[in-house]
Amino acid sequence: MKNKGTKQKSKKKGSENAFGCDLTEHLQNSGQDVPQVLMKCAEFIEKHGIVDGIYRLSGVTSNIQRLRYSCNMFVHNNGVAIAKTKAA
Repeated sequence: MKNKGTKQKSKKKGSENAFGCDLTEHLQNSGQDVPQVLMKCAEFIEKHGIVDGIYRLSGVTSNIQRLRYSCNMFVHNNGVAIAKTKAA
């Protein structure tokens, strides 16, 4: 029984992240139809993306990890601005 309780706590904690959680649960917890991280990324790309094919290209893994961390911190800080992540 202890393991089950621990697993439930982990699942609840994960639902507060922007990544690595159940999408349905995340949307229910946030009260939004689209994840905020997706809206913010699309807005930024449309405003600053000057590269053709930006949605078709894979990113640098280290940059992706930094962005994921920043987005999760954004969610945990109730939407406080994400610090700019320097691209390599």
